[in-house]
Amino acid sequence: MRALPPVQVQSKYWAFRGGMDQVTPSISVNPGRCRTASNMEVGSQGGLSVTLGYERFSGQPSPSAAAYSVIPVTITGSYALGNTITGATSAATGVIVAATSTYFVITKVTGTFQAETINISGSPVATSSAGAMQGAAPTRALDATYKNLAADEYRDDIAAPTGSGSIRGIHRFGGDVYAIRDNAGGTAGVMYKSTSSGWSAVSLGRTLAFTSGGTVEIQSGDTITGATSAATAVVGRVCKTSGTWAGGDAAGFIYFASQTGTFQAENLNIGASLNVATIAGNSSATTLPAGGRYEFVNYNFSGAASTLKMYGCNGVGKAFEYDGTTFAYISTGMATDTPEHIGAFKNHLFLSFDASVQHSGIGDPMAWSVVLGAAEIAVGETVTSFLNAPGGTTGGAFIIYTRNATYVLYGNSASDWNLVSFNPDAGAIEWTAQYVGQGVVLDDRGITLMSTSQSFGNFAASEVSAGIRPYLSALRNTAIASCIVREKNQYRLFFSGGAAVYTTLLNGKVAGMIPVSLTNPVACICSLEGASGEEEIFFGSTNGMVYQMERGTSHDGEPIVWTAELVFNHLDSPRQLKRFRKATVEVSGSGYCVFNMAYNLGYGSSDLPQSVTNQVTTALQSSVWDTFVWDAFFWDGQSLTPAEADLDGTAENISLVFSGSSDEYDSINLNGAIVSYTPQRALR
Repeated sequence: MRALPPVQVQSKYWAFRGGMDQVTPSISVNPGRCRTASNMEVGSQGGLSVTLGYERFSGQPSPSAAAYSVIPVTITGSYALGNTITGATSAATGVIVAATSTYFVITKVTGTFQAETINISGSPVATSSAGAMQGAAPTRALDATYKNLAADEYRDDIAAPTGSGSIRGIHRFGGDVYAIRDNAGGTAGVMYKSTSSGWSAVSLGRTLAFTSGGTVEIQSGDTITGATSAATAVVGRVCKTSGTWAGGDAAGFIYFASQTGTFQAENLNIGASLNVATIAGNSSATTLPAGGRYEFVNYNFSGAASTLKMYGCNGVGKAFEYDGTTFAYISTGMATDTPEHIGAFKNHLFLSFDASVQHSGIGDPMAWSVVLGAAEIAVGETVTSFLNAPGGTTGGAFIIYTRNATYVLYGNSASDWNLVSFNPDAGAIEWTAQYVGQGVVLDDRGITLMSTSQSFGNFAASEVSAGIRPYLSALRNTAIASCIVREKNQYRLFFSGGAAVYTTLLNGKVAGMIPVSLTNPVACICSLEGASGEEEIFFGSTNGMVYQMERGTSHDGEPIVWTAELVFNHLDSPRQLKRFRKATVEVSGSGYCVFNMAYNLGYGSSDLPQSVTNQVTTALQSSVWDTFVWDAFFWDGQSLTPAEADLDGTAENISLVFSGSSDEYDSINLNGAIVSYTPQRALR
């Protein structure tokens, strides 16, 4: 009897790259792309990664940095999760977040436990046989769970800034994070600063209007004294709105942090200089208007390290300056002085009023007189964004976007400005412009790069988001914010309902885009580097809470639900049947994770038996010498592993499907897959 020929099993590898593509036909699309995906992102070198989480922020201890310890006990009394235990001898304390019959899991540990009686509210409930061991869960699964429970305990301590409605502005300046929210009655805005004990309302100081006096210029640092009242204040900032000091008819506002005494209608003296100004009464508390959407820029107009200041506007009140101590409004002279957008370029402060772009005098953001170098540039349509483009032979450029056009400003001052119409047919939707090696915006056609906009104008060819056009078309008019992620070379675009798109760029081109769904919608966002170069991303949400991105394993305690369904791959033979046998997926990461892996055959035809979902467990963790606590890490950790699943079925193509849902598992990267199969006959 003749032996049957051996089965010729073949294998095919493909890398996961390119992001989501809802448009290109499966027969011609890159097999590493996704038909659908959510809460994933494309790595700069390819692969699909589960997005990192975000957590609430106020300056208090970070939930994701929370540690847990295990203390072995013999339980003799009653306890409850959340109870604080105290060592009867050591006086050490900790909060119970989990327990078994043989140990307590505790966090917020103070002091050092030992073999001793364990009390709750002065009553003994257990006896410990040894001290507490940090991070000593018996399994990796429990390690992930206990870390998550400790994070939850810290999370409960963090509250929103007091007030009502959404966060209206978020910014980082001088190492601090500032948030603005309307007060409880919705009658005024309140600026808050993050501190180690939570959000603290910032006093904006006081404002004193003055009119003509002598010819002595009032300057920052001067001590003004009421000629009659003897009230005093140290001048923080002066905003002159009319007249001149030399002419003796200067008028404007004096801003200072505090005063002694009460000013009245009187003259002001500065030392031996008498009657330098006239005031009509006492100063008033400086306040922010209710409402608006805040936009900020940090800029140094003086050049000294100590003179960096924060500038902002909100569309409902005047622009302002803040240096961490003195808050001062900027008066431009406009009848309706409520600028919508703000920028800084070549030592000028820029503000937009509808279709008018105006800038201060050079080196002085308080000077808005033409005589002092201020000027206006009309662009013919409402401005939607300013953007700085660094470098180049001209020393940088200032990009001005309207909804339907893009302009670039070159030069150094009003004497040599050169406004170039970069693209008269393509602009930016408000709040969507960012610089990632080039301008990236959401236009009416989709996400657009400056390079493609210049080449193709306001046509479909200019967009780089064609693969997710159906998704973006439904959301385009709800765009609310955007930011960059420097470490990942990403542009992130957010929509009002919590939807987002994460776009990864590589060498000036799009490496991939994937939709993201956030439990808490973004209302405003900032992404800035800290003093030591670390990047921090904060966003304010509609619930009044402030969150920090790229932190933790959850959406502020809620599970991250993710999925990636790859396009159907015909393995280079679209009209040949294959008997599929095994899939091996390369998974990398740094923590414990459980996820699901499945597959669809033959375009998901109901005539074919489809797969049963397989659960995959990966224990991805590597220990590095000198970075761990002895006896509190896992020796067999690894950061790269294959995940295998048996395949069973015959079809012309296959789509791999991955999914997961957890608030405690670390992010994983799906890099690529090897599929083993046996070629069969051609399709008839």
